[in-house]
Amino acid sequence: MTAARSGPVFSVHDIPFSTHGSWFDISPVLGEKTYAEDLHLVSHQNGMHGVLRFVPLDATTGERTDTRVVATPSLLSWTGDGGRIDLVHESPDTVRLRGRGLNLRVTGAASTLTPFTGTYFFRDPVDGAHVFTAYETGRRYRVTVLSGVVAEVSGDQALGGAERGLTITAEAGGIWEAAVEELDSARRPRTSAATFDEVVTAAEDAFTAFADEVAPWRSSRTPAAELAAYVMWSATVEPAGLVTRRGVLMSKHWMDKVWSWDHCFNALALAPGAPTLAWDQFCLPFDHQDESGALPDSVTHSEVLYNFVKPPIHGWTLGLLRRRLGEPLSRTELADTYDRLARWTGFWLTARRTSGAALPHYQHGNDSGWDNATTFDPERLVATADLAAFLVLQLHELATLAADLGLDDESRRWTGLATSTQEAMLDELWTGERFLARGVDSGRRWASSSLLDLMPIVLGEHLPESVAKPLAVRIEAHLTAHGLATELPTSEHYRPDGYWRGPIWAPATVLVQDGLRRAGHQRLADKISARFRSLCETHGFAENFDALTGTGLRDRAYTWTAAAYLLLAEAHEQEHTA
Repeated sequence: MTAARSGPVFSVHDIPFSTHGSWFDISPVLGEKTYAEDLHLVSHQNGMHGVLRFVPLDATTGERTDTRVVATPSLLSWTGDGGRIDLVHESPDTVRLRGRGLNLRVTGAASTLTPFTGTYFFRDPVDGAHVFTAYETGRRYRVTVLSGVVAEVSGDQALGGAERGLTITAEAGGIWEAAVEELDSARRPRTSAATFDEVVTAAEDAFTAFADEVAPWRSSRTPAAELAAYVMWSATVEPAGLVTRRGVLMSKHWMDKVWSWDHCFNALALAPGAPTLAWDQFCLPFDHQDESGALPDSVTHSEVLYNFVKPPIHGWTLGLLRRRLGEPLSRTELADTYDRLARWTGFWLTARRTSGAALPHYQHGNDSGWDNATTFDPERLVATADLAAFLVLQLHELATLAADLGLDDESRRWTGLATSTQEAMLDELWTGERFLARGVDSGRRWASSSLLDLMPIVLGEHLPESVAKPLAVRIEAHLTAHGLATELPTSEHYRPDGYWRGPIWAPATVLVQDGLRRAGHQRLADKISARFRSLCETHGFAENFDALTGTGLRDRAYTWTAAAYLLLAEAHEQEHTA
C-alpha cells in the first residue's frame, strides 16, 4: 500500500482536498457552518453541492468503522484498525481509490429524488459502471471498479426516497481499486495504463513543481509557504461556465467565487513563478466588464453578480504586477489593459460622482469590500478617503500606461485628474489629524474607529509627511499581537467575529504595509508583516482572524490569505538573503 507522502499535512475540516484545475473537492464541509460526519465529493459547478458520500466499512461486519483521515497535497487516506483506503486525483475530473482491509460505501448525498433535485443512480449496461446523475450540478459521476468486487448495490433506478449507492470490497487479504469521474453526458469506458502508485507520484510531482514555481525562495524562515501554495494550487479551476480563464477561487469551501478585488492579491502572489496564471487572475473580472465600465462584484461557474462592485485597487495592482511578471506585456496587451482600466476608472468618475463633485462615493459598504465596517454606520452612500486614494493610484497608473503607449496628451490628462482628486480628498476629508467620511445626501462628515479610515496610507510616496505620519500613528494603534484589527479593539463597536468590525484581514494587511513602506515608515511595515506571517504560520489561511486571539474565522481555506502570506514571506526572504 502507498505510504504517507511528503508535503504539508492538513486537516480536511480546514482545507479541502483537491487538485489544480478540478471543480470538485473531497471534504466534510458541505456549506457554511455545515459539516458532515463523512467525507463527500463536493462539486462547485452550479454552486456548492455535496454529491457523493464516502463511508469506510469494516470488511468483516460491513458496518461503518471509525477511521483517521490524513491529507497531504497528493494523497488523502482513511486509516483504521483493519486497514486503509487511499484517494488521489488522477486528473482534474477523476479520483482513484484503493483499499485493503476496509470496504467503501459510495452513496448519493441526497436521499430524495424529485423531478428537479437529488441524484438518480443506475448501473450502465454499456460498461458495467455505476452512475450518479446530480440535478444540482448538472453533471454525472461515474464509479468504475477496476479491481475487487461490488458487494452491494441499493437504489438502482429508484425514484423518490431511497438510499442509492454501492459497496466496493475485495477478496480476503486482497486490494480493491476504483475510479470516480465527474463528466458531462457520456465518456468511453474507463481504462487506465497508470498504476495507483504512479498516479500518486504524478500528483506529488505536479504540486511540487507548482510550489517550486511560486515559492522557490521558501525556507525554514517561511514554514507555511508550501501549505499556502497548496491552498492556491488546489483552489484553481479550469475554464468552465462563466469562468472564462483558469481561475483561482477564493476557496473550495462555500466562498467559491472570484470577487473583483480578491483576484488582485492572487495575481500578485502568482506573478513571478506562474505569470500566465497570474495574468488570467487579473483579467478574469474584466472579461465581464459591463457597458458602464463597472466590474462585477463576483464571478463563479454559473453566475455573475453586478448588484455591488468592489474598490478600484486595480491601478495599484497593475503597477506592482507589471514589475513582478518578469516579461513585459505586449503592446496589444498594454492597449487592451489601458482601455479596460480607463473604462473602470470612468465608471467611478461618472456613475459614482454627483454633479459638481470632485470625489466619488460608495453606495454601500459592500462596494468597499469592507461590507459592515463602522465607517458606514451613519449612512451608506458615502464619499470616503480610501476610495479617493485608490482612484488616485489608478489615475497615476493610467498616466503611466498612456505614456508607454505614446498617448502623451492622455497621460497628462490622467496625471491632472490624479492631482485634483488627491487635492479634493485632502481639502474635503482631511482635518489636519485624520480623515473623515462624508454622506453624499446629507453632507455630514464623521470619523469612525475603523481601519478603513486609515487606508489612504496606500498613497505612500504621494502623501505629504504631515499626513502620512498621523496615519501611521493611528495605524499602529490597530496593531495587536497578531496583526491589524479592522476596528480598534477599544471601540464599543469591536466584535471578535464581527467580519470587518474587528478581525484581521489579509488585503488590508498587504495594502497598509505596502503604503507604509512607500511612505518611509519601514519599521511599522516590518512589524505588521512579521505578525501576519506568524499568524498564518500558527492559525492557517482563514478568511479572517480574531484580532486578540489569532483564531481563524469563517472560511478556513482562503486563497487571498495564502497569497498575502506568500507575498510577505517572499519579501521577508529577499530581505534576509540580500
